[in-house]
Amino acid sequence: MTFQEMFAQVQAHLAGADVSNIQDHLAYQFHIIGDAEGVFYAEVKDGQLRVEPYSYDDRDVEFTCTADTLFKLAARKLDPLLAVTLGKLKVEGDVPKALKLREILASR
Repeated sequence: MTFQEMFAQVQAHLAGADVSNIQDHLAYQFHIIGDAEGVFYAEVKDGQLRVEPYSYDDRDVEFTCTADTLFKLAARKLDPLLAVTLGKLKVEGDVPKALKLREILASR
């Protein structure tokens, strides 16, 4: 899988997320390692979710994982805390804001 293919799946997966009730500004950067290596970000601002294939310098949280791990997390087939414990997911930054990602994923 290429980065472009993986990113298209991520965009499609998040397209239906309802973030209208999230008042905080959230900026997440995803550093994908392995086969689909690349960087993208997701930002919640003014009740809108944007997902773009770029680096985001002013991020709140950076997640590092493989595309496989990312898709398992999104499908709720892998618990995020277990993924961190197993070394499959690295999280840097504002942990309370990182936990809000669950709310975003649950809203779609």
